[in-house]
Amino acid sequence: MIQTDALVIGAGPVGLFTVFQLGLQGIQAQVVDVLDAPGGQCAALYPDKPIYDIPGVPVCSGRELTQNLLRQIAPFSPGYHWDQLVSSLTPQADGRWLVSTERNHQPCQQFLARTVVVAAGVGAFVPKELKLDGLGAFLGQQLFYKSPPPELVSGKDIVIVGGEDEAVAQAVRLAQAGQVRSITLVYRREVLQASEAALAEFAALRDAGRIHFQAGQITGIQTNDQRLTGVTVSTPQDQTLNLPLDLLLVFQGISPKLGPVAQWGLAMERKQLTVDTATFATSAPGIFAVGDVITYPGKKKLIVCGFHEATLAAFGAAALVHPEASTVLQYTTSSALLQQRLGVLPRP
Repeated sequence: MIQTDALVIGAGPVGLFTVFQLGLQGIQAQVVDVLDAPGGQCAALYPDKPIYDIPGVPVCSGRELTQNLLRQIAPFSPGYHWDQLVSSLTPQADGRWLVSTERNHQPCQQFLARTVVVAAGVGAFVPKELKLDGLGAFLGQQLFYKSPPPELVSGKDIVIVGGEDEAVAQAVRLAQAGQVRSITLVYRREVLQASEAALAEFAALRDAGRIHFQAGQITGIQTNDQRLTGVTVSTPQDQTLNLPLDLLLVFQGISPKLGPVAQWGLAMERKQLTVDTATFATSAPGIFAVGDVITYPGKKKLIVCGFHEATLAAFGAAALVHPEASTVLQYTTSSALLQQRLGVLPRP
């Protein structure tokens, strides 16, 4: 179990900026996100698209914004916990919160936090599942919605489902590594949707016989002795093919789901958390919320608005964690204390 003064749920831009503001208040945070890397929606859905409304930054991509925020919060050394979904928040007798996470539907980690900041955006971004009867039993063993452990791929027949950037990149990476026995990419259409560079690499490997491609949709699975042995593919020509496999990798994109947030017992309105806009506190003492997961009169779903919300939430958390601290507002341009926390000045 990890004990912490603040746990931030969500590592999108607003969640990351919350870590920065908490750091200025002398609060070190732990960060949990269901994705396997920081950036949230910005990094997962439009990493290379331009963003024009970040103050002082005329233009940047989602990836660049994420990298800048990570550099900004580096002095505070937060703890990061990727690929974990927060499943429950339980109040404790001493006012802290016991937060439990899960991975692949299995218990993963627990945190004991004095304050919690929910920065879950429009929900947890989770992989779009391949919905076939009986397939879920092989999750984490032969079925993966991310890169499989390297030790599992050597000498294996691998089927990859998907036709966009991540699926194509995975096929190319595994083929170039040269450890697998065969790779077959299955996509519902004949035309793949990836960058020109990735498609060129894919085509070269396909021509060399190191990648196979099959248009169609997977409609069933084959098993033997509690192992996944193959999938059934229905082709555009109304044919049915059976593809043998050892591993099934599914990259059909991601989608936001509100998920367990709705079961945490926090006051909600139209599937969004309600907050006090003075501190962005939720209906539960010690739990704050910022970003697209909240609603209040005049709320705008903009990153810049989330930055404002994160700032006030950090002040609210500080009042709980450090009730004895001075309430005099300090500025990073002139405060020796803040500059020490930022590493600009040496600590005493």
